[in-house]
Parts: sequence; structure tokens; C-alpha cells
Amino acid sequence: MRRILSIWFPLWHTDLWRRRHPQETIGTGLVLHEHDGRRPVVIAADVMARQSGVRPGMALAHARSLIADLAAFEGNREADEAALERLAAWCLWLCPLTSADPPDGVWCDTSGCAHLYGGEDAMLAVVRERLEALGYHIRLALADTPGAAHALARFGRERDTLVPSRGTAAALDPLPVAALRLPAETCEGLIRLGFTRIGDLRRTARAPLTRRFGDLLMHRLDEALGVRPEPIRPVIPLDAIRAQRQMVEPIGTAEALAVVIGELVDEISEILRQRGQGARQLDLVCERVDGTLQPVRVGTASPVDQPAHLRRLLQERLAVIEPGFGIEVMTLTVSHHEARQTTGDQSVLERGQDGSGDLACLVDRLCNRVGASRVFRLTPRASQIPERAQAQSPVTQDAVEPTSTFSFVRPIRLLDPPKPLRVEAEAESGAPQRFVWDGRTHRVRGADGPERIQGEWWLSDSEFHAARDYWITETEDGERFWLYRQGDGTHSWTGDGAWFLHGLF
Repeated sequence: MRRILSIWFPLWHTDLWRRRHPQETIGTGLVLHEHDGRRPVVIAADVMARQSGVRPGMALAHARSLIADLAAFEGNREADEAALERLAAWCLWLCPLTSADPPDGVWCDTSGCAHLYGGEDAMLAVVRERLEALGYHIRLALADTPGAAHALARFGRERDTLVPSRGTAAALDPLPVAALRLPAETCEGLIRLGFTRIGDLRRTARAPLTRRFGDLLMHRLDEALGVRPEPIRPVIPLDAIRAQRQMVEPIGTAEALAVVIGELVDEISEILRQRGQGARQLDLVCERVDGTLQPVRVGTASPVDQPAHLRRLLQERLAVIEPGFGIEVMTLTVSHHEARQTTGDQSVLERGQDGSGDLACLVDRLCNRVGASRVFRLTPRASQIPERAQAQSPVTQDAVEPTSTFSFVRPIRLLDPPKPLRVEAEAESGAPQRFVWDGRTHRVRGADGPERIQGEWWLSDSEFHAARDYWITETEDGERFWLYRQGDGTHSWTGDGAWFLHGLF
């Protein structure tokens, strides 16, 4: 299912002006103006100016009468439109297809990309965090079509609107007809006839409305509802490494797509090798005969220029491409690349723990399937408490060779949380001789211990006197368990003496 994110910048021009002039201090309100041939007219106003009643389209003299010490500067629409194009290109970190939505918006085709950020809610949170860090006021809407996302970003009730898949019609019905990107005279004519909401249009016969207002009205409605396709023409960075193939006849089978992907990857890989670079992110865009675009994005954990590796990553994503009546153009773009290591040293990630070179490919395949946020490595942490002795680190970070600081063997698997059990017999040394866990009685043949672990009193006052005694036990059935007693078995202030199963060998 296609998913489109609309990013609206309600204060685009003034936010952009502030980014260009960070040294300026504006205290009472900022407006930008231009000359309409008769007089200076306000084209943009910031929050403080709007709170005082200033609106775009107002004469600058009128605005000055509302705010005595108003800060007014000449605007530059052409420069702001160029900046919007650059911002759309910057948004390529999010997804393969981004496009400017003039005069103050950006479209992002996030189809198949949300899992890379942990879901659509998490993706919207990342977008908001990054853009607000740049100083922009934004509103977000994610829907199945560009028209619906555009309408909800500007006319929706929420700051961030996430429309569930196939819920477009219900989300659009309460919005005003102006949300359909119609000319002002068309909106006024519809309102005079009593059509104030999009839902009113959906429930009315189409022919009379078309005769009165022309084809554009129903054209926009069908685009918003997804009945008529509305392609997004992506921005392409000037320095991007690209390869493209135009088909003589449209193709649609997985085998044919795989062949073209192989040719594109070979061309891209040759360019990367010549530059001494490796791909970190690739975007494959397939253009169908109906003009719609099918994007696929894959990423790598380290710079890669091997064609076999890249080809495999892309071909594993063929299932998300819907060829429809056929694909006539395929474009492969390296949207992020880095310099390749020229030395003979390899990281643990690239060579694998045993020196093989397959770990990097495995990591890349896992990240593209389930998202990079769900793939991690365990790194050592300075702690004697077993459950705190390791931390999760992003798989793309350089690995730290694990080093053991423990005198006793540690089990491969820890239970979280530890499972309580009942010890029915103990030896004089305190070692368990018979215990009951999971409905079974286990008789201990041998035990090694105790290993006493004190609480980390510098982290929590509750652990000042805490202690655990750990035992490695082997039962008569040959099973090995890692058990511990809460406390030293003598003093009650070290623990209550309860037994737990913490690990399995």
C-alpha cells in the first residue's frame, strides 16, 4: 500500500528568513513583504505578528498600524522556492521519493520505509525532531495519497495526523472543500450551493458538479481518494551516482526485474570502485506505464561496492514492487556513500568473528528486513551484576572485543527476569542438593560455588547490603543450571534467602 507523508511549513518564509539571519533579534513580530505594483504587501508573517492580527495579503502600512515597531523585510519568493527544493532533497534520508510541494510543503513517499524507523509513529517522531531542530514549525500528515496527506496536514485537527491504511475517505469527509487544492472561485461557488465539506461532494452526483465547475473538481477529489493516480516526481541531487534503464517493452516478472537490477548494480559498482567509495544507501525507483512510481530502499552497515552483495539486497525486496501493467523505466541511485577502507584491516563487523566475510551481508539483510533499530550487538559493560554486564549497541558501530572479568563461567542464556524456584535440600556449604522448578524435581549431582556478588551500592541505596550467592549445578539428568540465593544465608539484611534460576548452560 502506498503511503505518502506531507510536511507542511506554515511559517516557511519567516522560519527560512530567521535561519538566514540568525544574528537578528526580532521581539515584536516579523513580516516579509513585496511590491504588488501599487503598494508593499505582506507575503508572510511570523507567530507574534499573526497574534496581533497581521495576515498575508495585508498592506504593509496596515500591518505597521497594528504593530508600531514591526520588523519588516523584503521577501524573495524565488529564493524560498529554491530552498524548498533543497530541503526536499535533504529529506532523502527518510525515503527514496521526495518532492517539493510549493509554496510551503514537501511530499515524501514513505512506502515500505516505516519499518526502518520502528513503525509509522516512530517515523513521524523522527521527522519532527530533525526538522524542529533546524528551526522550522511543521505539521505532518501520513495517508495513502498525496492529496489526502496535503489536505490533512493543512486542515486536520491534529498537529501530526496518521491515517490508517484504507481510511482515506473517512479522514477526508469532515475537511472543508478548500483542502482539495481548488481555485478560490470554485470553493466560493461550492459553498454558495451548500457544499462545505468534502463528504458533501462524495455523496452528490458527479455529473451536475462537473458541468458547473469543470473537470478539475472531480479530478482533485479522485486524486485525494486514490481513484486517480497522482505521481510524485522525485528530486534528484546533482552529485548523485545514478544508473537508469528504459525498456523497449514494459516488464513485470520478477525474473526480468532481477536482470535489470543486475545491470544497474554492475554500473553503479564500477563507478563506486573508480571513486574509491562504497554505498551506504541505495534507492531503486520503478516507473510504471501509468506514471506511478514504485520505490525500494536498502541500506548497508558499512560502505559496500561488491555487486553481488548489493544485487542480493535489492532482489530480496522485489516482493514489495507492484508492476501493475508493466514497468518501463528503472533508476538506481546511491543516495548515501562513503569512502571505502583502503587498508587490509577489517572491522569485526566486516570479517565476522571467525574471519569470514559474510557477517556484513547478513547484517545488511536483517536491517533491510526488520529495520536497523531492531538489529543490535551486545557490548560489555563495567558491572558485576549479570543482567547489567552487557548493553545493546547499534550494529553499525564498531564492535568492542568482549573481555571477561569473571572468575566463574557464565551461562550462554540468561533468564529475564530470574525464575523463582524451591530448594528442598541444601548441603553444609549452602549448595542446593534438590530443587523444584517448572513442575519437576531436580537432583543435583555436583555444584560449583558459591560466587558471591555484592550489590552496586554506588548506584542505589537499596543495594548497599545486598548480596547474591551463585552456584553452577549439574543434575543427575545432565542438565546444568545457574542458581542463586538472595542473601548470604546468614544475615537477613543481605537478602531474604529466596532461590532463583538465572541462567541455562
